[in-house]
Amino acid sequence: MLRLEINSDITGFLQELQDMMNGHASLLAKTQRGDPVYKDSLGWLDTGICAGERELERIEKKAAQIRMRADAFVLIGVGGSNNAARSVIEGVAHRSGCDVIYAGNTLHPRALREMLQKLDGRDFYIDCIAKNFETLEPASAFRGLRQYMDSRYGASAAERVIATGTPGSSLWRLCQEEGYDFFDFPETVGGRYSAVTNVGLLPMAAAGIDVRELVKGANDMQMQLRSLGPQENPAYRYACLRRLFDRHGYHMEMLSSFEPELRYFYQWWKQLFAESEGKDGKGVFPVTGEFSEELHSTGQYIQDGPPAIFETFLDFRQKMDSFVIEPDSRRDGLDYLDGLDFYDINKAAQQATIRAHSEKLPVMTISAEAPDAYNFGQLFYFFEFACALSCGMLGVNPFDQPGVEAYKQRMFKLLGKTK
Repeated sequence: MLRLEINSDITGFLQELQDMMNGHASLLAKTQRGDPVYKDSLGWLDTGICAGERELERIEKKAAQIRMRADAFVLIGVGGSNNAARSVIEGVAHRSGCDVIYAGNTLHPRALREMLQKLDGRDFYIDCIAKNFETLEPASAFRGLRQYMDSRYGASAAERVIATGTPGSSLWRLCQEEGYDFFDFPETVGGRYSAVTNVGLLPMAAAGIDVRELVKGANDMQMQLRSLGPQENPAYRYACLRRLFDRHGYHMEMLSSFEPELRYFYQWWKQLFAESEGKDGKGVFPVTGEFSEELHSTGQYIQDGPPAIFETFLDFRQKMDSFVIEPDSRRDGLDYLDGLDFYDINKAAQQATIRAHSEKLPVMTISAEAPDAYNFGQLFYFFEFACALSCGMLGVNPFDQPGVEAYKQRMFKLLGKTK
């Protein structure tokens, strides 16, 4: 299971933290039950519903067909529609399945052309994921890819098109007219909470990820977080610590790691907290640190800049790889590394960084066992639950995103859209 450890000395804050944990205990209980105020946005809370046996069987059957008939799979989506799947697909080393190519997350012509070039000479399927088909990035990419598929596959192109959206939407109607396979984007789940639904699971399965293990990890975390009380609940403690540090002037949280497998998980985490909390002039601004490389850039700011950041490290406890440095007769001044494993060198750098940073700012560590499907499922549910709690303590709706519409309205006006 996940472990939460506080690395900094917060002795002076302990009573305030305890008061906060006692004061919000009713919020924890309400979140565990499912706050009726948000009943239309809680489909993610029970993995048995959002990723039940019926859904898993259909996902596995379709993914097997895709892997048999294609060597590439195009995931068309932006933000919550692709971040979760990408974080697992790019983070789990041992998988066998289609290469996944990403589209619908940019409007830049060169990126779109390069994406199409990757499909030349390859057999592929596409999956357009869009709860709201008004979002231009995936909708426009979907049109371009459909036209490309028609030129490649002719009358059989429809057999290789999938859409994941809301029943009754314009995307759903298009699928009915064209004969595309359609998967539900649960109406009671927002994009950034959709990791353990058709949205995230179908692309993962096409890439060869064991989605049942991922769902099991999420479900095990659900059982823990929805039953433990305030003093034992790690997600609740994490949420309280975020609010505590924010109260004391640390208005940015840096999610840091020395694990390259988490590169795309950062993007999912940033969207989850930024889009959920950033309302009414409130919220902790989420940033990330890919170490050790960024120790030579943001590391300087952390060590000598203003005390505005608190840091959460993500770590994996299991040793997944090894590369030992052999002795070398050349006089390079590195003999002290002879016989050392890069795994141990990386861990030493991590420990040294945590110690150095914890002397300047609040630091905590969340550790999982390994970068596998089960533990990604744990991480998804942990942070989703903690985010809902954190927003509740802040007094904002965890599930809406009114500010996102501002650029869309102006963009559509510039492009001449009238309805």
